[in-house]
Formats: sequence, structure tokens, C-alpha cells
Amino acid sequence: MTLRGKGFFIWKIRDCENGDSQAIAEAALRAGNTHVMIKIADGAYSYNLDPSGKDLVTSLVQALHKRSIQAWGWQYIYGKDPLGEANKAIQRINQCQVDGFVIDVEKEYKEPGKRVAAEKYLDRLRAAFPDLSVGLSSYRFPSYHPQVPWKEFLERSDFNMPQVYWVQAHNPADQLTRCVQEFQAITPYRPIIPTGSAYKSGSWQASPEDVAKFLKTAQDLNLTAANFWEWANCRRYIPEVWETISRYPWSGDPVLPDIAQQYIDALNSRDINRILGLYAPNAVHINAARTVQGIPAIRVWYESLFSQVLRNPTFVLTGHTGSANTRNLTWTASGENGRVRNGNDTLGVLEDKISYHYTFFNVN
Repeated sequence: MTLRGKGFFIWKIRDCENGDSQAIAEAALRAGNTHVMIKIADGAYSYNLDPSGKDLVTSLVQALHKRSIQAWGWQYIYGKDPLGEANKAIQRINQCQVDGFVIDVEKEYKEPGKRVAAEKYLDRLRAAFPDLSVGLSSYRFPSYHPQVPWKEFLERSDFNMPQVYWVQAHNPADQLTRCVQEFQAITPYRPIIPTGSAYKSGSWQASPEDVAKFLKTAQDLNLTAANFWEWANCRRYIPEVWETISRYPWSGDPVLPDIAQQYIDALNSRDINRILGLYAPNAVHINAARTVQGIPAIRVWYESLFSQVLRNPTFVLTGHTGSANTRNLTWTASGENGRVRNGNDTLGVLEDKISYHYTFFNVN
């Protein structure tokens, strides 16, 4: 299975969209993601189970599949129990029904004797899944880490997914270019799908300019896909980076309109489900008459708006300002019953959804 376009890694599902599988899948869809990488195992243990033991991965995989987004699993391996780790990977791949699998190989595989561990792990994994798409996620510059058994892992991988993290710097184009050049010089070569920095670490954080340069460089290098680490950190600490990645057009994909325009478009569709899809689950909607909170109550308000206040209305966005988490917008609307409304709204944007919607109406 080939990967194309933009994607994200997920570490802990419970930290993403409050652990709501449908909300994660909707956010991935709005962001233009073609794939999401979900941690399903850590060593010989299952991962992303809730305290009661319920598997959080399967519902997320199903939600992503319903939106035609590929769901890949990933596992961090240590090499102390390679057969146990391989058996766990096999179990979780079967349980979760993922589209592909990523092996995360880091410092533990720089220790002596890990070449044999790599062979044992891969022999068992590939015996169970000879045709499964498998990617290797490891260091960006093999010249810095010659101890890693690159040959053993790459021989039985379909993709190379280097971790091109430019922490403490802001030169993603240079680092990605060097990464590709170094891997082109070693054998075997596998198609590269790089993972970039979309997180905050101490006083450093990736910038919107960084991620845009990373994606552009990936396309300039004719790479079919790219993704980022890590969903929860990016959404929580640097939403402006998430927004930049979301709006970046991969291979001519349409640029998402600003959420202010998305809101007006949704109003003009008169599709209440589409409108509510822009709201956070705990959104508060304040208007001249009353305050309502939560999706069910907001649904009732829109039903009243379209059936009683403005029948078959047409909304026109007359202006908007703001970025990141706040939009100020003005609009006009008229309906078949002749009533006209002028709106002056403030949209608080929480994780690309409307969290607070303050509306002041003048009815003529």
C-alpha cells in the first residue's frame, strides 16, 4: 500500500481530541491527512488501552477508514525480547486491522548484538505478514548512527521513514535534503517518507514557516508523502503549526478555506450537521436571547433559526480578521420571510472548531 500526502503520528489516543475517535477522524479529514500512524504496541506490550483494558485503537481505525484515511500502526521495539515483540506486533496488527505497520528503532538498537535481534524480529514478523506494507522509523542521518543495523531493517521494509527533527534549529529544508542524500548512498535504498517536527520541546518549538518549508522540500525532492510528530503536542501547544500543515496543498490538493468562511459556507448549506461539525463538543453559543451550551442545545437553536426566524436564508461574509485561535467576522443574512439580520461575531477556535460563538443581532 502506497502512502501519499500528509499525515500525523499519534502517541497517546487519550490525549488527542479528548480520546474521541470520531473527533480525531474528523480533525484528520479537515486537515487533509491521508494517513495517521497510531501506536499499538510498546515492546512486548499492547498500547493505547484504557485503564479498564478496552482497546482504543480499533474504534479509531474504523473511524478513519470511514473517511477513507489510512490507519497505520506503530511499535517501539527494544531488542531484548525480539520474538516476544514480534508476536505482540502480529497480535495487534490482526486485532486492529491496520493498513500498514511502522517499526520505531532508536537508541536500544545501537547496543552490541542487536543485529541478531533485528533478524529474529523481522523473520517472525515477515513470516506472518509477507505482503503487509512496513516502514522503518529511525534516525535522520545514518552517518551519525552507524551502529543501527540499517541493512537488516531496510531489506525487509517497504518504506524508510526517517525522523527529521530539527530541534533547536529552523532549517528543515537543509536537514531533509541531507537525510535523503545520506540514505541514497547506502544499500538497500527504500522510498523515503520523512517525519518532521510539529511539536514544542522546552523553549524550542517548530514554527509555521518550518513545517511549510519541510513539506515543500519533500515535494521538491519528489517524495510521495510526509508526516509529523506529534498530534497531541501540536494541537495543544502550537495550533498555528497544525493550521499551517492543514492548509498546505499537497500535490494540488485544494487549500482549506479559513474557518470563518467554512462557517458561512456551512450556514448557506443549511445542513445543521455540517454546521455542528465546526463546533467543539463543549461549545457555548451566546446570542441576544439566551446562552446555550453543548451540541444538542446548539442544534435546537439552529433548527429554530432556519424554520422560524429566517426561512431559506442566504448568508454573506462581509469581513473577518484574526488568526490562530480567534476570528472576528461580520455578515449579513436575509430569508424568504423578508427578515434581515446583521451579525458581528467572535469565533473562538479550539482545535480548528468553534469553541465560543458570541453573536449580537440587529433585526430589521
